[in-house]
Amino acid sequence: MSQLVNVCEEAARAGGKAIQQFRGPLGVREKGPSDLVTEADLASQRAIRRIVETAFPTHGFVGEEEGATQRPDAEYCWVADPLDGTANFVHGLPQYSVSVAVERDGVVQAGAVYDPVAEECYTAIRGGGAYLNGIQLRTSRVEQIGQAMLAISLPPKVKPESVDMRDLVEITQHCQAIRRMGSAALNLCYLAAGRIDGYWAAVIYPWDVAAGVLAVCESGGVVTARDGGPFDLWRPAFLAAATESLHAQIASHLTGC
Repeated sequence: MSQLVNVCEEAARAGGKAIQQFRGPLGVREKGPSDLVTEADLASQRAIRRIVETAFPTHGFVGEEEGATQRPDAEYCWVADPLDGTANFVHGLPQYSVSVAVERDGVVQAGAVYDPVAEECYTAIRGGGAYLNGIQLRTSRVEQIGQAMLAISLPPKVKPESVDMRDLVEITQHCQAIRRMGSAALNLCYLAAGRIDGYWAAVIYPWDVAAGVLAVCESGGVVTARDGGPFDLWRPAFLAAATESLHAQIASHLTGC
């Protein structure tokens, strides 16, 4: 297990080094109406995959830039987001990260999320805790939604009648504050570190959340599917919170929970 998390961290840091070489004027292409992808994504994923395949040549690999959402036929599968928060990166907003995780039979075993601007590396090992630069993490103990700072993920384009907007309007009336920061991996790690208290997403991908969900669980938080059932990495809409009580309160205000 220690070898798995060490490779996660090495690969995430290598991806971070790759994307930082592209800071400054960027050539971009459109992946979607407001979801930009740059050459930095591709360079980061190549760096990640090279490290993973050198260490574990028989393992499967799924990366955002390949676009696959189906798990390959392998005992272990690596799941990587080479640049989570691409739009932030393109606009010079220092809120982006690299996420690398490895799962076995659908259960994440180890992961790392690296913020190359803050030089913060979050790591997690199943059954072994979650850490920030080697310091063990613990979620906040907030139990009441009125005292909670929450985060939400929204798709690049949101229709006024969408479930995302209905949830946002409803929750804003009850929580202390709410943020949309643009990096799902960092949101989950901030939750693990006690910087925010809850987070949910209806439209999300496995590579966005694999490492971060493990960090939340290993720091004492609660993660379920968005409807309250067991979290499924390959169908990853989720609700995460620092405590059971807060999780239940957030769920009571979400559509479909």
